[in-house]
Amino acid sequence: MIANIAYVKSVLGDLRAKKKFGQNFLIDANIVDKIAEKACDPRYTTIEIGPGLGALTEMLLKYSKSVDAYEIDKDMYELLLQGIQDERLQVFLTDFLDADLSVYEEPLCVCANLPYYVTTPILFKLFESDLDLKKITVMVQKEVADRLNAGIGSEDYSALSVEVQYLYDVKLEMNVSRKVFYPSPNVDSAVISFTPKRQRDRAFEQDFFQLVKNCFRMRRKTLHNNLKDLYDEATIKRIYEECGLKENVRAQELSLEDFLRICEVVKR
Repeated sequence: MIANIAYVKSVLGDLRAKKKFGQNFLIDANIVDKIAEKACDPRYTTIEIGPGLGALTEMLLKYSKSVDAYEIDKDMYELLLQGIQDERLQVFLTDFLDADLSVYEEPLCVCANLPYYVTTPILFKLFESDLDLKKITVMVQKEVADRLNAGIGSEDYSALSVEVQYLYDVKLEMNVSRKVFYPSPNVDSAVISFTPKRQRDRAFEQDFFQLVKNCFRMRRKTLHNNLKDLYDEATIKRIYEECGLKENVRAQELSLEDFLRICEVVKR
């Protein structure tokens, strides 16, 4: 069993967790098993991002058809290959942000323990990919989980919040204490899942997500100031009139429905 403190310390030896990769190793087998059970479907391959020593990987194999793991750290890559011998596991020594996901044509699940510094870019990559994702399950810092559920007007409401609302039903699966990691981080974590709630229209989404990102480009600026480098004044005026927007409105004051209406006006 990989998820225990004795195994982790013995395998690491003189190695240390690398802060630049946000490495904290899970050492509670019950927690790991619960995460994997919630994340996987035995019919599908699971993509794991940042497997580390393989505590979660080991359990993902229990509940998945197979596992493709993406590891950025060469030391962890080698230890993982030594620690788990299973023909259903493929491990890629690469940054997931650089990975070519076009090789996947079948339905997939995704599970990851994401460090703070890459949470947003990885989620954007997954959300905007062409993958047939049945479920995404990620463990993130508790405050990051709160941000992903941020509502209109919140300081944490962002372009990512809008994309999440458009694409997925979001569920808090469990809170996870910092005490189940080695070394122990300074904050608690939470496991959240994303389940698709609509058929994907890739062509529309490309335009819509780019519009939303542009609207949030400079958060302190009004919507008008964020749009004026993209559209002429006549188009902006039409957006405000047809969508019934206040003159000084900012992006964080707009709902998903507001952004969809703006997109419709722009496309016309």
